[in-house]
Amino acid sequence: MSADAQHTLAGPATLEGTSLHTGSKVTITLKPAPENHGFKFRRVDIPDQPFIDADVDKVQTVERATTLAEGSVKVHTVEHVLSALCGLGVDNAIIEMDANEPPIGDGSSKPFVELIKKAGIVAQNASRKTWEIREPIHHECGDGSLLTIVPSKTFRVSVTNVGPDGRFAQYFSSEITPEIYEKEIAPARTFVYYEDVKPLLEKGLIKGGSLENAVVVRGDQVMSKEAVRFDNEFARHKALDLIGDLMLSGKRILGHVICVKPGHGPNTQLAAIIKREYSRMRSLAAPFSIPSGEAVLNINDIIKILPHRYPFLMIDRIIDFEGDNKCTGVKNVTVNEPFFPGHFPDHPIMPGVLQLEAMAQVSSIVMLRKPENTGKIGYFMSADKVKWRRPVLPGDTLYIEAEMTRSRGAIGTARCRCLVNGEIASEAELKFALVDK
Repeated sequence: MSADAQHTLAGPATLEGTSLHTGSKVTITLKPAPENHGFKFRRVDIPDQPFIDADVDKVQTVERATTLAEGSVKVHTVEHVLSALCGLGVDNAIIEMDANEPPIGDGSSKPFVELIKKAGIVAQNASRKTWEIREPIHHECGDGSLLTIVPSKTFRVSVTNVGPDGRFAQYFSSEITPEIYEKEIAPARTFVYYEDVKPLLEKGLIKGGSLENAVVVRGDQVMSKEAVRFDNEFARHKALDLIGDLMLSGKRILGHVICVKPGHGPNTQLAAIIKREYSRMRSLAAPFSIPSGEAVLNINDIIKILPHRYPFLMIDRIIDFEGDNKCTGVKNVTVNEPFFPGHFPDHPIMPGVLQLEAMAQVSSIVMLRKPENTGKIGYFMSADKVKWRRPVLPGDTLYIEAEMTRSRGAIGTARCRCLVNGEIASEAELKFALVDK
């Protein structure tokens, strides 16, 4: 989990315009929201001014745009404004509209970027929780769409657009930062193939469409009010839509999203998978949770408390304390660990006894950080209910959790476990004694 602060808008900002699919006049106002609020749409033209969460569970239709619904109340074409908010690093906002669809502007998310910058962005006190993808996630659709997320230390998208008959095959790839988003993605406009225009009109869609807010492709020709803004503008706009649709998962991710022929259907299906996998990871970690927050104790703090040194210090940092009895440490397991050459040469696995040692060290920190125990050392007395459930491999990040269940004098008992990617790797109940050095 990332320790970056959450952000919201510094104040309200309003934009007026015409919606793409309904052709209605609409006013949209972006407003600040409290920490952990996320994004919510609000229909101020309806009695009681109902809210609709920007949540993949609310997705109703995905034809040419993403539609959310709460009962009979709907909001259409939500992807551009969500993409702009996410791309610029906003976490919490209220999106008020006096119609069921935001203004289309020029067909890009640039108008919303300008609206957000007009409102201003401010940091909040709560930490932003970002899920780092550790195992690949793959989704494939019958229409040939392929979407994969692979581990990455940044949020990155790589998009391949393929039109009918292979026309306008384009590729775009970039890390997503506010600066890159504003310059390289936000200006990319929506597009439609000429042969699709009549069927869309017959379905009551794109009533507000024109060459001023969309690029129309006829054969191998591009029709628009202005020249293409990028030689791969279609792929960039697909990336724009992807960013907005994935935000419906409710989770910012660190990962490389690789897509071939993405669309609102596949995008929102992937968002649902992200939400489901995150929930699964959290349930595996219950009753503990993988914490967020900056390092509470760095390595220099740890060596002031524990007597262990290389190669037997099994904690890189302590990232969370809950009261006086719970503690979470982190061990980044690298291929350079001294035990891997012998355990085993062709199949490196972290020894289970060293996972036990890591649990014991985190447990010791819970007690040794108390002033009355300064200068003491923890000795193992017993290890009960020990279980190893999955191997710990080079490249894994080991979360070591310890909860003191009993403490009487110098004797302590702790319930502990090690987790990798939200899955339990090992667990045990440990008893140890604190003695003077």
